[in-house]
Amino acid sequence: MAVTRARQPLVTPALPVRSRLAHPALLLTGILLVALNMRACLAAISPMVGEIQQTFGLSSTASGLITTVPVLFQGLGAPLTPRLTRRFGTERVVLGAVLVLGAGVLLRVLPSIAALYGGCVVIGVAIAVLNVSLPGLVKREFPAKAATMTGVYSTTMLVGATLAAGVSVPLEKALGGGWQASLGAWSVLALIAAVAWLPQVLRSRQERAVVAAAPAGRPVDGIWRSPLAWRISLFMGISSLLVYTLVAWLPTILADHGMDRGEAGLVFAFSNLVQVAGAFLVPLAAGRMTRQRGLAVAMAGLNALGIAVLLLAPVSGAWVSAAVLGVAQGGSLGLALAFIVLRTSSAAGAAQLGGMTQAVGYLVAAAGPVGAGALHQLTGSWTTPLVLLLVLAGVAAVAGWGAGRNRTL
Repeated sequence: MAVTRARQPLVTPALPVRSRLAHPALLLTGILLVALNMRACLAAISPMVGEIQQTFGLSSTASGLITTVPVLFQGLGAPLTPRLTRRFGTERVVLGAVLVLGAGVLLRVLPSIAALYGGCVVIGVAIAVLNVSLPGLVKREFPAKAATMTGVYSTTMLVGATLAAGVSVPLEKALGGGWQASLGAWSVLALIAAVAWLPQVLRSRQERAVVAAAPAGRPVDGIWRSPLAWRISLFMGISSLLVYTLVAWLPTILADHGMDRGEAGLVFAFSNLVQVAGAFLVPLAAGRMTRQRGLAVAMAGLNALGIAVLLLAPVSGAWVSAAVLGVAQGGSLGLALAFIVLRTSSAAGAAQLGGMTQAVGYLVAAAGPVGAGALHQLTGSWTTPLVLLLVLAGVAAVAGWGAGRNRTL
């Protein structure tokens, strides 16, 4: 398939001015509220896993699946989204996905193990649809500022995750309904996002025709055979694997090396907070570059540095490692999403590349927490899993070097 050098960013012509109902400020508000939901319901469950385990009498492995299943189904659901958006329109698909996400949140808290895991599946598929829909939407609506807007909504995703992780326990106490009330409350956030998104759906027939007539572009032919698309997918996949593995095990690694569990939790929260800065600043920088090779290698290098500090000085270097990993993980996520809009020349191409990269990415990422736990159980140490993560950071650097070349699909 054709890959072309992009000496200057390809800009899709701006759409005509819309009605007040679809004002750009309403569009931005809707995007940010949707993005706020995309990690919150996943992060909210982490502090509650112990209580859920006691409620249903789950084993450690079964409890781990509560966080693994949504990630796995994010990968499985991603390739379906471009077809949905072409058939029903991006606005309707986003609205449907947000409503399905809220339904999955409620399903997850019903008094049944089947409902618990069924809700995790529904949440994973809904997030997959949103993950793939938003890059194409941003490419279409903000063609001249696609990378900047990618940074804005990826930052909002992490802000949602950070807030959810921090308020889940206080929310449980405030509502007085146990973990079910705390987790179920996040369906309200999904409903708010759906209401805020309605102006993008309830447009006049003429406005829909204008959007449909806008040059969204043709899908990319043979994208699964493209070396560039695979480099982006590999960078996304390994970066996501590093994030999800350390999200699952960082507090445990620190505690197993003698750190107080309370302090280990603070280190973990600090790392998540720093991710917000990386997720915003790195895509912003990427959008101002014609090539992002050095930026991609820098993110992989910071991941490797943070893991190395964790390996060599897990307790004394914990805060340094958390800061470095926070920048690297947030920056890698933002850069991977920015690649989707920077390496394509149309909204249709961005949606298609998003489907591929996030399918590969989340399927790879789902193996991280389980694989690291299995290696730890097999060896009785965290050394082997961390060394393997170091090697994978090197692979991400190679993939990122190729993904950051000045080319478009």
